[in-house]
Amino acid sequence: MYEPDTAAILPEDFLSAASTDDPSAHSEEEEDRPQITKAARPPSRCPLPVSVEPVLFLSMFSLVLQTPLATQYLWDRISEELGYNGSRRSECNSSEPADPLQKEVETLTAHWNLYINLGGFSVGLLVVPLLGSWSDLAAAEPSLSSPTLVWPCKQPGLSGDFNAILAGSFAYVADISDRRSRTFRVAVLEACLGLAGILASIIGGEWRRAQGYINPFWLVLATNLASALYASLVVRESVLPDPTAKLLTTRHHKAVWRLYSSGGSSTEGDRSFRRCKLWLYSLCFFLLVTVHSGSRELYVLYELSPPLCWGSALIGYGSAAQNLAYLTSLLGLRIMQLCMEDSWVALVSLASNIIGLLVFAVADSTQLMFTGYGLCFLFMAVTPVLRSKLSKLVDPLSKTLCFLVGSGIFNSLYPATLHFMKGFTFLFAAILLLIPAGIIGTLQCLDQRRGLRESAVS
Repeated sequence: MYEPDTAAILPEDFLSAASTDDPSAHSEEEEDRPQITKAARPPSRCPLPVSVEPVLFLSMFSLVLQTPLATQYLWDRISEELGYNGSRRSECNSSEPADPLQKEVETLTAHWNLYINLGGFSVGLLVVPLLGSWSDLAAAEPSLSSPTLVWPCKQPGLSGDFNAILAGSFAYVADISDRRSRTFRVAVLEACLGLAGILASIIGGEWRRAQGYINPFWLVLATNLASALYASLVVRESVLPDPTAKLLTTRHHKAVWRLYSSGGSSTEGDRSFRRCKLWLYSLCFFLLVTVHSGSRELYVLYELSPPLCWGSALIGYGSAAQNLAYLTSLLGLRIMQLCMEDSWVALVSLASNIIGLLVFAVADSTQLMFTGYGLCFLFMAVTPVLRSKLSKLVDPLSKTLCFLVGSGIFNSLYPATLHFMKGFTFLFAAILLLIPAGIIGTLQCLDQRRGLRESAVS
């Protein structure tokens, strides 16, 4: 079970292969990529001005609809097997003694979440970069349609899962738009993510309370099929397919290795400095996505159990509040970029995330939990800043690895710390985020100092 970790993606991510302050790094990836011009575009199969927005909206809707429901289903099945019904009591507060069955239910639910994610993401770790590299040259449509057909089978890794659709959608928009319209088109995709998440969260929570699990999961299947059919029948290819493109190739992995070993610089003097920055920013990205993906899986589990004991409706509204951050982070990013450097924007975003996690760590009431969601209103703004400093080669591979590591750490840590602090995992997540905050702040100060020295010399 997986939540996407993406927000406003800067247009520069699709215009350069490496950091925005290192244009020379683009050549590292281009060595292995045939030059295909955007003018070489096949004729549209549909006369209407359609694009991939419906694919991303339906896929996001399906994902957000099924993720909280799957955790609740695991909780209910395990509770039924163990004979535990403590979360259904009329009184549920922290003053009551801990129920051993409750801890066992939480532990088993977290572990089953871990087992399911290990099965999907471990396969996706190999499939995502292969599918992404192949779709760049051969065809974009399979990377948009095939993952939606595999999700209902709970083996998303076989087709690249939501990462493939997400990367394919943004890359498609980059291919069909010019520099002038690209920002607006990317913003529309980002809005699709937020709106679909909010809508699916509210519908899923209320529907689960009214009719149980079966009908909502039928809707998950229906939206997946609709997304796959739309991608297959309506969306046209953004470039002419290369018939010589191979699926099983190590081209992408070799390009990533060359990027990290050379630093993406053609001059020896800058190579060491840029390689160091690339590794440090990659560490920041790794920690950030690991924390986001790992901690997000625990919200539903945390809310189901005492002292909150939320029902499906409240869980849906909580998920909607969390997905609202896609829109507020996008708006905040655009505003903050008008008056400050990207690195300082990232620090503000990390501060929002850390403060929210600290509130989650001590939340023992519905009011405090929603306060935490409110304080996290900018927590997604740091993601595009880091993407703009990294090569797009790094993103698909590292994100899948982050999901795997995050799921393993947090789903194992949560049950292990229940006996002394229920919200310790959120506190741990907040502490981890201090590392990228320190790195980003230090690198920004060093860059400013370096720029001042170069100005003085010139």
